[in-house]
Amino acid sequence: MRGRFEDFGVIVTGGARGIGEATARRFAAEGAGVLIADVDQEGAELTAASIRAAGGKAEACGCDVADRTSVDAAVARAVEAFGTLDVLVNNAYRCGEHKPDFADEDDDEWRLDLDVTLIGAVRCTRAALPHLAAAPGRRGAVVNIGSVNGISYFGNHSYSAAKAGLMSLTRTLAVHAAPSGVRVNLVAPGTIRTPAWEGKEAVLAAAAPLYPLGRIGEPADIAGAVTFLASSDAAWITGVTLPVDGGILLSNPGFADAVEAAVEP
Repeated sequence: MRGRFEDFGVIVTGGARGIGEATARRFAAEGAGVLIADVDQEGAELTAASIRAAGGKAEACGCDVADRTSVDAAVARAVEAFGTLDVLVNNAYRCGEHKPDFADEDDDEWRLDLDVTLIGAVRCTRAALPHLAAAPGRRGAVVNIGSVNGISYFGNHSYSAAKAGLMSLTRTLAVHAAPSGVRVNLVAPGTIRTPAWEGKEAVLAAAAPLYPLGRIGEPADIAGAVTFLASSDAAWITGVTLPVDGGILLSNPGFADAVEAAVEP
């Protein structure tokens, strides 16, 4: 039985760990050749080697999405390795330290978060789009990894603004790319158990009960949504933001608890 992505070429930025790694593994398990593009080249090599050891097709490339030359080289590497580029997953991001007082935030931190998280996706999409448009069967797709931070307040102003910008970019690029048959969508994760939370297990434990589904998300939860949006199952879906968030955007437990406490006899 052929996988959904047999003979596809896929780039996953920030693919060495966390959501990117899980997404790369899912694409490879379904037949794609995957380029793990990450500023952490050693980590990318380890992930690619692990995928190959499991019988998948994967290559690794050191890639800094804040550098256009590096991005162009990664796209060229994917096309050379797989003969085609059908899917781009813009997963690379930067999230500076949250500061309680907005007045204390640094301009340089804002520039870095925006340059990697938002403009990085611009660079990658700009380089990949001609190849995605040339993909057979109008199967070219971009899937951006956003965040619930781009929709509601969860802290980290600069990161949240970058993710909100990525949502807008998704909509405008979806219209721009539609005539060439390329679809552009975004997945907005809630809290996901990734290496970014290492050493902060107490925070995750405290956050879990706030989610209506009662748990923190796993990278595989996001990988499943990404591969759906990249697949022919979503052939008539473009420009959407798909929250994969355990229901957190539907509920405000702090507000509900405050109201209930106020009305108790």
